[in-house]
Amino acid sequence: MGTGASKRTQDGSHAGEAPEEEEEYLDQGGGGQLYVSLKMENNYKLKKGELLPHVFGSVPLVGSWDPNKALSMERESTSMWELSFVVPPNHETLDFKFLLKSKYNTNAVCVVEEGPNRQLIGGALQGDARQALFRISSDEVLEYRVFIKADRVSPFDLAASWRAYQENLRPSAVRGIPDVSIGSVPEIGGENGSSASLELDLEHYVVPAPSASGPGYAANNTETPRSLSLTGVFTKSDGSTNSSYTFKDSGIPIDRSSKKEMEVVIPDSSKMYSSSGMVESKSVGTFSPFQKQDSQRGLFVDRGVGSPRLVKSSSSSAFSPEVRKETETKNSMPEAAGAVAAAAIADQMLGPKEDVHLAIVLVGLPARGKTFTAAKLTRYLRWLGHDTKHFNVGKYRRLKHGTNQTADFFRADNPEGMEARNEVAALAFDDMVSWMQEGGQVGIFDATNSTKKRRNMLMKMAEGKCKIIFLETICNDERIIERNIRLKIQQSPDYAEEPDFEAGCKDFKDRLTYYEKVYDPVEEGSYIKMIDMVSGHGGQIQVNNISGYLPGRIVFFLVNTHLTPRPILLTRHGESMDNLRGRIGGDHALSDAGELYAKKLGNFVEKRLKSERAASIWTSTLERTILTAAPISGFPKIQWRALDEIYAGVCDGMTYEEIKKNMPEEYEARKKDKLRYRYPRGESYLDVIQRLEPVIIELERQRAPVVVISHQAVLRALYAYFADRPLKEIPHIEMPLHTIIEIQMGVTGVQEKRYKLMD
Repeated sequence: MGTGASKRTQDGSHAGEAPEEEEEYLDQGGGGQLYVSLKMENNYKLKKGELLPHVFGSVPLVGSWDPNKALSMERESTSMWELSFVVPPNHETLDFKFLLKSKYNTNAVCVVEEGPNRQLIGGALQGDARQALFRISSDEVLEYRVFIKADRVSPFDLAASWRAYQENLRPSAVRGIPDVSIGSVPEIGGENGSSASLELDLEHYVVPAPSASGPGYAANNTETPRSLSLTGVFTKSDGSTNSSYTFKDSGIPIDRSSKKEMEVVIPDSSKMYSSSGMVESKSVGTFSPFQKQDSQRGLFVDRGVGSPRLVKSSSSSAFSPEVRKETETKNSMPEAAGAVAAAAIADQMLGPKEDVHLAIVLVGLPARGKTFTAAKLTRYLRWLGHDTKHFNVGKYRRLKHGTNQTADFFRADNPEGMEARNEVAALAFDDMVSWMQEGGQVGIFDATNSTKKRRNMLMKMAEGKCKIIFLETICNDERIIERNIRLKIQQSPDYAEEPDFEAGCKDFKDRLTYYEKVYDPVEEGSYIKMIDMVSGHGGQIQVNNISGYLPGRIVFFLVNTHLTPRPILLTRHGESMDNLRGRIGGDHALSDAGELYAKKLGNFVEKRLKSERAASIWTSTLERTILTAAPISGFPKIQWRALDEIYAGVCDGMTYEEIKKNMPEEYEARKKDKLRYRYPRGESYLDVIQRLEPVIIELERQRAPVVVISHQAVLRALYAYFADRPLKEIPHIEMPLHTIIEIQMGVTGVQEKRYKLMD
């Protein structure tokens, strides 16, 4: 901004007026100011001793026709130069001219544009002179195009801009603090006073989490079998009714002897809904259209895909339309930005058709951490933007055949058991492939798949439909195996009705023995072998025939995962001056309340992690997070650029009201889709997720507690990963100030606890 701007913005004659009076005052022409922008453009490549555009003229623009006092124009782009200033709307005539001055030789002769003086009246350039000609020599003339734009702004906006300008000039309060510091001491606020002290019992500060969280059986959170959870009236071929496929909420069948195929009797829709022709589809909780015919009959094929599929039956010539759970065709591309989106497009354009869909097929003996690994991988891929689902064959088996199966059911020499297990495996795989054909991208197929025969069956089912990568988990640590067995007995629905814990352990170990007798290690196809990786103490990973961006990311993720329990503490910085003003972005210091929270946080970390001396503190590179971490002593502190707040681009430092007023189209675009909306020259939430991936990988790799002090948008994205929240919810997750979210990671999954230290 030119000199004129600084003079005008300090005029506070109307600064105290109410906002309601502002518009009326502007309309009268007395209070508004004109923000004038002069621009010059050329397409020349300036050579050595390049000439830079300047402006000189009369009062009040410059105040002198002396070329040595001319105002330099600032480079806006490679070919555009700009000078802006503020004048009253009824300003006197401004006489000025453009000139070119040497960048390197201040004593060189200036080149003044040809023609008469330019005049600016009421913010408008007089005449038709939209070009500026500069005669460099008798045979060389440089030509520039001239642009002018004048916008009326209020004194209130100018004052806010001037305050922000002054604040940005102040020295940083964290200058000199290294990016990595070890054994640091408190740097602000002196000793913690009584106002910053905490109760001895930290449970005093616990507040409810927004959703119930805690340990549980991971398989219960996997994809619900589509056909096995149907409710309705079914008839056998002999006409007798049977409710064997009518399940309660527990998903346990009443009669497991029913046939695979049976007829479906659909009530007369005209009697139920005379006007709409709709009947309720119990399987999906919506209304699905059917033809209005009495006693429609069709053959129900238990394919395990979506809602019932009705085909022509032997007793009726009528057809019923297929019922689909989803009517919209889903996009098979990931909902992502940056590297993930670029890699997905390349793979889709250059790779085989079936490679668009990826099936990760787990292989391994029971109690080796397959389901835990599958759940973590599912959560990671969803967070990156890939549409991913976890299909657990054990859940299908329990729905189809009940939970009270003894170890004998899993014997290789039990033909009925083998047939039943292969049936539910095929049913689950068919579910997964059908979901992929509807637009799904990555399916995690979770089962033992411990024989070549089973794996060959799956590869045959996948031909031309999806690419299979086997993921084999091998654990030779008897201590870990024993722990996993005991957790299985405690949490698995298979042993929910077993009152004797030790009897349950013996039955499961017998089941394990039967699997070990017929186990075939993976040697075929594309595979990843994780050998003794779950402890976090070394181990090895083997890969065969793995290529492509996504398989490579999966391998990298798996290398860094383990089961070591440890807490991760997430918290926003203390309240900043921009928080008080309602401004987004910026890099300002803490308010008084923010400084108090920093001291309380230091006390909290000291109490909570007093026995965890290997813990570390991570902050962004912005001042408010570094100052919040300053009172924490005794732990290494690491600054991450990736933890910086979402960059608001040209909107940085503005309030949402200012964006709404001055950039209404941007305001509405953000309001419609906060996840994908990218600030002009800034970032979107999807951009933030991409730059946070290294942070997630390192959090997974860490075996000691970590305290992450960051910002609202960043913590929303990190929290969504651990809580397995859908991408569309990330911009709306509540992330309050002065609150600590403790994420406990371990073998039982992810648990959450919240502490609110102050209002």
